Amino acid sequence: MKKVLHIVGARPNFMKVAPIHRAISERDALEQKLVHTGQHYDVKMSDVFFTDLGMPAPDIYLGVGSGSHAEQTAKVMLELEKVFASEKPDLVSVVGDVNSTLAAALVAVKMGIPIAHVEAGLRSFDPAMPEEINRVLTDRISNLLLTPSADADANLIREGLEPERIRLVGNVMIDSLLAAREKALRLSTLEDMGLNARGYAVCTLHRASNVDDAQVLTGLLSALGHVASRLPVVFPVHPRTRKRIAELGLGASLERTPGLRLVDPMGYLEFLALTSQARLVFTDSGGLQEETTVLGIPCLTVRENTERPITVDLGTNLVVGTDPVRIRQAADRILDGYEKKGRVPDLWDGRTGERIARLYEEFLGLGKAPRRATESRILSSTPGAEHHPV
Repeated sequence: MKKVLHIVGARPNFMKVAPIHRAISERDALEQKLVHTGQHYDVKMSDVFFTDLGMPAPDIYLGVGSGSHAEQTAKVMLELEKVFASEKPDLVSVVGDVNSTLAAALVAVKMGIPIAHVEAGLRSFDPAMPEEINRVLTDRISNLLLTPSADADANLIREGLEPERIRLVGNVMIDSLLAAREKALRLSTLEDMGLNARGYAVCTLHRASNVDDAQVLTGLLSALGHVASRLPVVFPVHPRTRKRIAELGLGASLERTPGLRLVDPMGYLEFLALTSQARLVFTDSGGLQEETTVLGIPCLTVRENTERPITVDLGTNLVVGTDPVRIRQAADRILDGYEKKGRVPDLWDGRTGERIARLYEEFLGLGKAPRRATESRILSSTPGAEHHPV
C-alpha cells in the first residue's frame, strides 16, 4: 500500500489531522502513520488532544521541545530526515503554519518526497509574522495545495502557483468541531465553573506580537478587565503567556480583577464546551476565528490583521487590533446587543477529511472516486471552484 505520513507538532495541528486520519482509516486504501514532533510537549497543550479527538497515539514521537524558531525548525528537520529515510513515505501531509509544518516540507522536498499542504493559501500579508513565512514557503514547495476557502485559492493564483496544484476542499478543522460539538455540550464544564450559557466571555492570547511586548500585553489585559466588569471572562492562559505575565509582575493584580478568571489550558472538548456557549470571544488565534464563525459566536480578533478574512467577510469575526480603547468599544457594542451576524462558508460542512482522503488516493494513483452530486453542486457555486475540482 502507498504510505502517507502525517506531521503534527502543535495544538492546532491535531484538530486538522484527526478528520483526515479518520477518513483514510475508514477507506482503507492507504497506509498511514502519525508523526508527532513534540513542538508542543505540555500535556494540556498536546497529549489530552489525542484523547479528546479520538486519535491513536502517535506512531513516532520526536520530542524536539522548545527553542528559538531556528533551533526548533532545525531539530525537527534533523529528526524527520531520519524518519523519512526509514519510513519511505509516498506522501508527506503537513497542516497549518507552525515550525513543524515548514520543517517537514523542507525535508520532504530535499528528499524528493511529494508534499500535501492542508490549509494552504492563507495569508495575513504581514512578513513580520513567523507563521506567514512558514505558510508562504510551505505553499511554494508543496505538490498539493488544499485550501479552506476561495480567498486562499486567489492568494495562490496571485503568487503565480499553478492552478493544477490547488484544490478547494473546505475547512478540515470544522470537521473536528462538528463531530465533537454534541459530546462537548454534554460535559458539565459550565456547571462546574458556575457559568450560565451566553453569560460570560472567553479570551485566548498566545502570539508573540501580543505577549512579548509589555505595553501591548498590558493594554490587552486592561481591556479584559473592563469587559470583566460587565460579565465574567474566562482566560485559559497559554504557558508562554503565563510566563510573560509572571515576568511583568502582573499575576497578583490579574487574580484580584473582579470577574476575570485565569485558568490552565483546557482539553479540546472542555474548551469547545466553553467557547460554543460564550457570549463573546477575544482571541489572537486563527482557529478560533473560524470556529466562532461556525458556532455563530461574536469574535473580536486582537491583532492588526488576519489570514482568515473570510471569517470577517462572511462570519462573526471583527479584527479590532490591540488598542485597548477600540477593544473596549467593540466589546461594549456587542454586549449592548449590536453584534455582527454571519454565515458558515461553503464546504465548511464536516466532510473535508473525506475529500482530502480521496484526493490523496487520486494523487497516489489509486483512481479518482466519483464525486457525490451534492459536492458537485456546492463546488459549482463556489467562486474559483472551476479551477479546483475535488
